[in-house]
Amino acid sequence: MELILTGSKGPQVELLQQRLTSAGYCVTVSGKFGDDTAAAVIALQRAANLVVDGVVGDKTRAALLKRDTSHLLSQADIEAAARVLGVDLACVHAVKAVESRGHGFLEDGRPVILYERHVMRKRLAQNGVDANRIAQLAERHPALVNKTPGGYKGGATEHYRLQLARGIDDTSALESCSWGLFQIMGYHWQALEYASIHDFVDRMQRSEGEQLDAFVRFVAADAKLHTALQGLNWTEFARRYNGPAYRKNKYDERLVQAHAGYRPVAA
Repeated sequence: MELILTGSKGPQVELLQQRLTSAGYCVTVSGKFGDDTAAAVIALQRAANLVVDGVVGDKTRAALLKRDTSHLLSQADIEAAARVLGVDLACVHAVKAVESRGHGFLEDGRPVILYERHVMRKRLAQNGVDANRIAQLAERHPALVNKTPGGYKGGATEHYRLQLARGIDDTSALESCSWGLFQIMGYHWQALEYASIHDFVDRMQRSEGEQLDAFVRFVAADAKLHTALQGLNWTEFARRYNGPAYRKNKYDERLVQAHAGYRPVAA
């Protein structure tokens, strides 16, 4: 749904104001998103332990409708990430805005994933599966084991693909998915100091805060990536984080804009 923020006008703002009023927040129902509405939204976000930005998206709507938001990203998560990485809050907000998918979980409560069939082929080999066996699997199950990327279905169907792949090799399948808000690949589990791939997956299933922590570990484990973030070298950060496609997708430019546009919310 469309974001509602300071300056927004119209029926959607009026409905928001009515719901805020019903929830006990002092708001003038005018259809215009002004200072009093922003203050009420911020108070709601603080009460629900969400990221505090004064912007109404799906997560703030969920809190307003009294749905469970305990697994969603919180302001404390953002602040902890900034401390560990040695950067300002604007950096973390910029990366979250540009590099994350916005939601770490599907509507059914499972984490967002993307199964990579070409990674599965490599992980099978890395985990000791015989080359002839891998060739047989690729011939029988090209949608699950393949030299080339592809076969993506998106959404909940990615979990179906993962389930089929787990029937081939559980560890390799879990390692062949990207997980959560920042789509960290499972095969990084050891470098990121998780106890096992299953420990990594369990944490990705807990909360967006754990998913952000995986991103923090990923950055901290790469000295050059970490230095680029600390130095606000967005071109280098985007190149290392996104790969060669960063320029085509303007990740570096979007990160610059997101960082410059960040406005801290008063305590």
